Amino acid sequence: MMYLHDVWVNWFEGEENGYNICPYYEWKKTDTIELLDQIPVLFIETRLYKYIENHLSDLPKKLLDNIHEQTFIKKGDERIPLTYATVVTDGEEVLAFDTIGYSVPIRKSRLIPRQERKVLQIIKHEQRAFFPLKEKEEKKEYHLLSLSPDAMVGLTRRERQLKQLLMMTLDALRETKNRTETQYWLTEWLPDQYERNRELSFTTAWEKLYQGVYNGWSEKHEAFCLAMIKGQPFFEQLWELANQETSTTLVKRTL
Repeated sequence: MMYLHDVWVNWFEGEENGYNICPYYEWKKTDTIELLDQIPVLFIETRLYKYIENHLSDLPKKLLDNIHEQTFIKKGDERIPLTYATVVTDGEEVLAFDTIGYSVPIRKSRLIPRQERKVLQIIKHEQRAFFPLKEKEEKKEYHLLSLSPDAMVGLTRRERQLKQLLMMTLDALRETKNRTETQYWLTEWLPDQYERNRELSFTTAWEKLYQGVYNGWSEKHEAFCLAMIKGQPFFEQLWELANQETSTTLVKRTL
C-alpha cells in the first residue's frame, strides 16, 4: 500500500458533480481545511475514478476493505482512524474521498499541487488496482439542480455557485405554475420580445427562460439572478455565501 503524509484536504460534502469539488486556488478562508496525518493512495481505472468523482453511489467492497482504517488524523497526541478514506488517481487526475463510515464517497477533496505531483510520481511504476463495480455504470442523468458540465465550463467557483442559485430560483418559479410571473421574468431576460412573451403558456415561457440562461455566465446573468432573489432571505443568504472572498493563504506555504 502506498501512503501520503501530512495531506491538506478541503472536504466538499455531498457533491455528485466533479466541477463542484474545487481546486486549491478556489479554496476560501471560510472553508474548513483539514490536515490528514496519513492517507493511502490507490491507482485505479479511469472509469472507476470518474464514477467516484461524479456519483454518490456505493463503492466496491474490495476497495473499501483495502482502505479500512488506513487513514489517520491527529488530535493532540492521539491518532484517530477514518473508517474509509483514500486518495485515488487514474494517472491523470487526483482526488481524495472519505465515506464518513458509509459505503458512499460522501466527502471529496482536491489536493494542493505539490501533493498531486507526488501522487502522480509515486504511482508512475505501479500497476493499476482493479475494483469491479457491482453493476454497469449507467449514463449520468443531469437536471435543473444538477447541471451538465457543459453548462459550467470556464466558470469560477463563485459563478458556478451563482448559476446554481439561479437554477434554484427557476425551480421555485416552476413550482408556482404562475404564467403571469413567468412571463414577467422572461421579459426581464428578453425585453425586446415583450409582445411575443405575453402570448406564451406557462410551460413554454418557463422553458424559454431556462434555455435562455442555461449557457455561460455574464453580467446579465448576475443582474438577473440578483433581481430574482430580491426579498427572499434564504436565496439572499446563498448569494452572500457565494460572494465571500476566495483565498489560498492557508496553503501557500505548502505548495
